[in-house]
Amino acid sequence: MYFLEDSDNSEDTAQMTQEKLLEKYKNSRKISVGIPNDNKFPEYEKRVPLTPQGVKLLVDGGNEVVIQSGAGLAANYSDNEYSEHGAVIAESMSQVYDSDIIIKVAPFTEKDTDLMKGNQVVMSYLNILRLSEEVLNKLIEKRVTAIAFESLRDVDGSLPIVESMSEISGVTSILMASEYLSNYLGGKGVMLGGITGITPTEVVILGANTAGKYAAKAALGLGAQIIVFDDSLNKLRQFESFIGHRVQTSVFHPQVLSKALLSADVMIGAMELDDLRPWYYVSEDMVRTMKRGAVIIDLSIDRGGCIETTECRTLAEPAYEKFGVIHFSAWNLPSRVARTASMALSNILCPLIQNMSDAGNTTTFLSHNPGTRQGVYLYNGILTNETLGSKFGMMSKNLDFMLSVY
Repeated sequence: MYFLEDSDNSEDTAQMTQEKLLEKYKNSRKISVGIPNDNKFPEYEKRVPLTPQGVKLLVDGGNEVVIQSGAGLAANYSDNEYSEHGAVIAESMSQVYDSDIIIKVAPFTEKDTDLMKGNQVVMSYLNILRLSEEVLNKLIEKRVTAIAFESLRDVDGSLPIVESMSEISGVTSILMASEYLSNYLGGKGVMLGGITGITPTEVVILGANTAGKYAAKAALGLGAQIIVFDDSLNKLRQFESFIGHRVQTSVFHPQVLSKALLSADVMIGAMELDDLRPWYYVSEDMVRTMKRGAVIIDLSIDRGGCIETTECRTLAEPAYEKFGVIHFSAWNLPSRVARTASMALSNILCPLIQNMSDAGNTTTFLSHNPGTRQGVYLYNGILTNETLGSKFGMMSKNLDFMLSVY
């Protein structure tokens, strides 16, 4: 792999503590981090994984950051800002792909894999539903160690990138719903609420998770009336604690949900879907009963969606009408607020990359970071993700076992 390997066999590294290992490898040599330009197709992706401030932290840590010209423009970060913070500005993608670590937001494409030199660490969203077997096979051929943003876990077991983007998605979904209810985008011309003497709109939220919590908080702040559904009573209790006062909640009783949808102006789908099997909490028949001009936003669409009538769309054409109901189902909603989302990504990724650099080699780093191991789907070109193996009929291997024999 790309780091300087340990040549001192006098010490039994298997018995060393993590702190001693990190101290042993610290500053062994700098690594290079490459950031290609995802913004050549801004209708698909506007976020950038590292902000100029994040770049400075890595450069100050002894690393080199190579960023393709224009990579931050859609998030309102100029080449000059990156250069002033220590980045090398590259005109060509090939120069970026010579780096030890390649990091981008959009999933890797066949063009990306063609430019990889091989034996690198590559990080991005995986978006398993949209991943093609051709791209996966090319990544395997390049013998890369590939890490998926959405599977990275923190020391407490949480999913830091998923949680952060869910917070952004929850708030943004309510702002988007407000736009589609307005005359500006051909809606009914109503506000969410907060106007004296006028009945507030009704917002149905599916999921008492992070996205649902932040959607509810935003909706309540704008004066809407909400009802929240989830299949876990414990989550509903935690939801009320987060909001700070009692709100209307319910488990998924079909009759209660159907009744709520009859009068709903907005429905936010925020359910966490654990696998790739379709699981619709709201059927097509339920959508047919909703008011004309109502708005549906499915935040679960990147995992297949929790509403039967939603389709996975890009930000180029995120909305469509079905049964008189406006559907918004772009899979990368945080890209609508690219600068905020980029800051959140950078805050998470910078420490991780610096820790990888300090560890000295990939094996050492992964051996002592179980949360990052959860995000690895290829290790030196070997498939380690069972879900991908099942999807494409490939054999996968256990990463923990492989690391234990090194």
